[in-house]
Amino acid sequence: MSFIDELKKLTHPYEDEDEEFEDFEDDPRRDAFEDRRSKIEDRRNKVVNIHATTQLKVVLVKPERFENASEIADQLKDKRTVVLNLESTNKDVARRLIDFLSGVAYAGEGKIKKVAANTYIITPYHVDIEGDLIDELENNGLYF
Repeated sequence: MSFIDELKKLTHPYEDEDEEFEDFEDDPRRDAFEDRRSKIEDRRNKVVNIHATTQLKVVLVKPERFENASEIADQLKDKRTVVLNLESTNKDVARRLIDFLSGVAYAGEGKIKKVAANTYIITPYHVDIEGDLIDELENNGLYF
């Protein structure tokens, strides 16, 4: 068997098996083979439109109480980016919100970053944050 034949066998492993069953129309192995082949072809033909399943939205929130945490978490579960402004939030409540939302971001494989005093951005797993401001904040030790 030549190198080309070996390569064909690797790329189309079931091609030779068709010939094996041509003489055996009633052979139950042929039915099992055909079922397996159709399942493989079905898996290959599935196409998912990524744009139809993703909503790229940014939600701005300015919570006053910790009770707003679940609403913010729901936005993150829906794969939306959240800008969290805590400038008018009580310091203790702000700390609890950051702790809770950090856990939500971690569970969803997202990120939370401080972008200004009392302002954070929380992103889902498929959103990256980049730019000069983020780099400058991280270099100055203002990252979260």
